[in-house]
Amino acid sequence: MEIGLIISIAIFIAVIIFMVGIILFIRGRLDPEAVRVRKKLKELSTGVDVSQAVHVDIRRKIVPLSDVAWLDQVLQRIPLLDKIDRTLKQSGLKSPLGVFFLSSIILALIGFFVISIMAKSNLIALVIAVALSTIPFFYISMKKNARMKRFERQLPDALDLIARAVKAGHAFTGGLQMVGQEFNDPIGGEFSRVLEEINFGVGVKEALVSLTERVDCMNLKFFVVAISIQLETGGNLAEILENSAHLIRERFKLQGRIRTLCAEGKLSAIILIAIPFFVGISLSIMNPKYISILLKDPIGKMLIAASLFMMFIGVLAMKKIIAIKV
Repeated sequence: MEIGLIISIAIFIAVIIFMVGIILFIRGRLDPEAVRVRKKLKELSTGVDVSQAVHVDIRRKIVPLSDVAWLDQVLQRIPLLDKIDRTLKQSGLKSPLGVFFLSSIILALIGFFVISIMAKSNLIALVIAVALSTIPFFYISMKKNARMKRFERQLPDALDLIARAVKAGHAFTGGLQMVGQEFNDPIGGEFSRVLEEINFGVGVKEALVSLTERVDCMNLKFFVVAISIQLETGGNLAEILENSAHLIRERFKLQGRIRTLCAEGKLSAIILIAIPFFVGISLSIMNPKYISILLKDPIGKMLIAASLFMMFIGVLAMKKIIAIKV
């Protein structure tokens, strides 16, 4: 009776958190800041006296980690979430970090109670709950990597465009403006933001350094270092941009060869990871009584936990072996 009451209370809390997560997700998708800007523009377009308008602060404001005040204060005190929030900004997702944090908790609670009821094993339920809790953050990382790859693919063409603009007599900022107008997100938006910062009075070097903090791209850092040196020592800017674009394309070719050579190692890793799960599922279908001993016996549970831990270490080791930096 007591266990049933605890499970009922936990399910009730999970449902409440799930509902709050949905509300926060919807609020994040609607983007209150954009709604506020549209409202202000509508007021200005209807003939409101500009002299009576509220003073506008042009300084860039820090985006909260959550729209809920108390949750934002809690998240601000967790050091690890600062790095995750930077990854979220690099991914281009509009929802605040609080939405993903609550989603992680909801998935963990639902996974734990469902698996504990079905498998009647708290250890397995705990492992699955931890795995489910990482799904929102894995999604953020996946979106961030995809966006950074798009940025990296666009970078050589963007540098060539800036080089041609400089050769035609335009300033460096004019080339940035052309990139912002001609290229799609992410590089168009990021270079437009650099131009906005320069127009607001930020130095070119500082604006480019800020760009490297927002975009996790090694090729971009090479470009920023080259421009910074050129600003201090002088030189042919168009030639520097063209050489940077050529260097980035050559690195792409070398990375393609490395991926081809590492394909065998990646395939081996995938097969080795999949074999234990395939064997376990096959045994549970062909002979459920045989594998039930492994799931119910305390020693079997310890063996499963040790196997998962060693598998995780093996995945990290194989990833290190095949990850060759260029």
